[in-house]
Amino acid sequence: MLRLSEKYGHRPAVELPMLFHRIMQNAIRDWFRRQKVRSLWTTLLSSLSPGREDDEQDVLETLEPADGSNFEEAPAAQLERAQVLEIIEQELRRLPERQRQAFIMRYWEELDVAETARVMGCSEGSVKTHCSRAAHTLAVALKARGITL
Repeated sequence: MLRLSEKYGHRPAVELPMLFHRIMQNAIRDWFRRQKVRSLWTTLLSSLSPGREDDEQDVLETLEPADGSNFEEAPAAQLERAQVLEIIEQELRRLPERQRQAFIMRYWEELDVAETARVMGCSEGSVKTHCSRAAHTLAVALKARGITL
């Protein structure tokens, strides 16, 4: 539609349906041609990769995962991480309310001491005390459950 309006907007309205049809045909042909060329290069380059002799090679297996992704992590490690996070959440729920608030705002929501104090309606010293006590209590509780971070 954009190509039609940009290049042929000055044409009579009677010609527009035929022009639109032709633009669509050409765009589809161009897309398939590009896919064919990309497929050719992917096949050629994948055949040059060392160590793989079989014909059933998946090109996606040769790609590196993006930074921050966990595709390289084994399922057992993913399960262990999920279990540790669940234990941490359980221990957070056991903290006194003010300690939990201060800890979550400071370390999970990444607010600074002044912002946390303003939200909690207390002094910056109180926020530091609550965070310190929460961190100590969590460390002791996690160590008792066999978790070292």
